[in-house]
Amino acid sequence: MKNRLVQKNKTGDLSIVLLVAILTIFGTVMIFSASYYYAIGWYDDPYHYLTRQLIWLAAGAAAMWFCAKVDYHVWARFWLIAYILGLGLLLLVLIPGVGSNANGATRWIQIGPITIMPGEIAKVGIILFITGYFSRHPKWVTEIRRGIVPVLLVTGIYGLLIMMQPNMSTAFTICFIVGGMLLVAGAKWKHLGTLAGAAVAAGVALIITDTSGYRYGRFLSFLDPFKDPLGDGWNVVQSLLALGTGGLTGLGLGNSVQKNLYLPMPQNDFILAIIGEELGFVGILVLIILYMLLIWRGCHIAINAKDLTGLLLASGIIIMVGVQVIINIAVVTSSMPPTGIILPFISYGGNALLIFMAAMGILINISKSAEV
Repeated sequence: MKNRLVQKNKTGDLSIVLLVAILTIFGTVMIFSASYYYAIGWYDDPYHYLTRQLIWLAAGAAAMWFCAKVDYHVWARFWLIAYILGLGLLLLVLIPGVGSNANGATRWIQIGPITIMPGEIAKVGIILFITGYFSRHPKWVTEIRRGIVPVLLVTGIYGLLIMMQPNMSTAFTICFIVGGMLLVAGAKWKHLGTLAGAAVAAGVALIITDTSGYRYGRFLSFLDPFKDPLGDGWNVVQSLLALGTGGLTGLGLGNSVQKNLYLPMPQNDFILAIIGEELGFVGILVLIILYMLLIWRGCHIAINAKDLTGLLLASGIIIMVGVQVIINIAVVTSSMPPTGIILPFISYGGNALLIFMAAMGILINISKSAEV
């Protein structure tokens, strides 16, 4: 009975539905506010980004409903196929003429009006891979040869291909997801410490040996963004100005100054700065509380999952959300070098919204059979 495709006896954790609804509605409102002048300047249509986000939101709601109905064990069975699919897309985006280039990076595949981001799909692929691998061999997680090394290899392949785009932020997000899932699965601390050290060393080496100066310049801008306010430090400086201007209660919804073509593409990675400017510290605090509640409910579902598959899958999903929230806030507040990580459910972006909402549907399905 536990492997039935559709579970009709329980509704699952409805608090997840409520929190996701609040976050996505709030995000849609803020995307419209942040993108209004940018959309007029580039597309002569103030509703350009709003319209597209609403379409993706409808698709995301449908994906969330569907994934909430399908038994989560079904997704875990496709662990190898999911990884290979992500691998294929990451290879495909690097082929000249296939991948779309923007701002010096090739991270997208354009198919008509639809844009696919292989990096976002790779996050799901690695979560399903680790879930399926250790669900079948739970004791291997404590072994170097059969547990750590295989995971390190598959993660390294993903990371290398993503770095070739280049996209360091997504590569490191995947590393954090893998590290967190290994910890949950029962990996030894000394093994995790070794992996963490290797990841940090690799990151430092990439920054130091960056011949183009792109990553090194971003690192220097993090140390002192006001040293080059018109160059590498521009985005961070504008973000800090927005947050400082907003103060405690903000300038009011729609009254941001930095979104008026000062902060590039304010509806994307730096939308939190616009939220801070318009709604102030209070608005950001409320948003953080909503994220904390969502993460808490996700952790509750993972802890009470009836089997290892549910535990690992729920953990991977909630780690993915938590890591991106932390990194985005850190970047916007100049607490770490600037990098392109979106704010889940809030930033503009159809691929990410669809994947995150589908992941929430899986989380709801896991909660249906959680032992609470």
